[in-house]
Amino acid sequence: MLVCPVRDCHLALGREERRVVCPRGHSFDIARSGYINLLQPQERRSKQPGDSAAAVAARRRLHDRGVGQTLLQAIAEMLAARPNDVVLDAGCGEGFYLGNLAREISFDAHGVDISTAAIDAAARRYHGCEWIVANADRFLPYAGKSFSIVLSITGRMNPTEFRRVLRDDGSLLVALPAPDDLIELRGAGRDRAARTVETFASGFTLVEQRRVTTSADLDVAAMHDVLLAIYRPLGPRPVEAMRVTFSQDLLHFRAT
Repeated sequence: MLVCPVRDCHLALGREERRVVCPRGHSFDIARSGYINLLQPQERRSKQPGDSAAAVAARRRLHDRGVGQTLLQAIAEMLAARPNDVVLDAGCGEGFYLGNLAREISFDAHGVDISTAAIDAAARRYHGCEWIVANADRFLPYAGKSFSIVLSITGRMNPTEFRRVLRDDGSLLVALPAPDDLIELRGAGRDRAARTVETFASGFTLVEQRRVTTSADLDVAAMHDVLLAIYRPLGPRPVEAMRVTFSQDLLHFRAT
């Protein structure tokens, strides 16, 4: 299923003891925590692309507090995934959604993110999944038609690559921040759902749309974590405990 990420290669990768290797000899080590780094030098814009270790840790603490549980339940209901499904989460972060869904349903789970810190955190907690460092904006290191389900949970959106790796009878679930997401911190946002449907129109048909909204009373420590997670700098005033709205639009597509 995994293919070599080296440009103009893309041959199948085979597993050896502590590495994966293609027939041309391109080799990639398996990290001690279990993930594989397939990110190529030309695909990174900085030395440590993607979420920082601090942002990853903040998101994990928020998830451990229960933030994200309502969205997780809604995703599970919309997907109706089965144990024989093969699922890719593109932009999986520290693995909360994919890892928990896989634990509940026992499907074949694969997560990709450009952040090494995020993938390492995912691999250390969710041992039953395959975790890959790669740039989902450029190239997904998988053979065509490998997956029955692709997820993009407030993460990457690459219609061409999603359609390439998705089976002809597969489904795609996209989660977007809704206009009222974190409205207390950054004001009303724009409605991105219609434009996203247009973005995926060439290879997908929308079959269901749902908005998932909840609120949480967060203490000062949790508010610091929210600001870290969304890369919002601390203002001159001290952070205060407050009630915060979390809201996402879920778009469920079928491949066409």
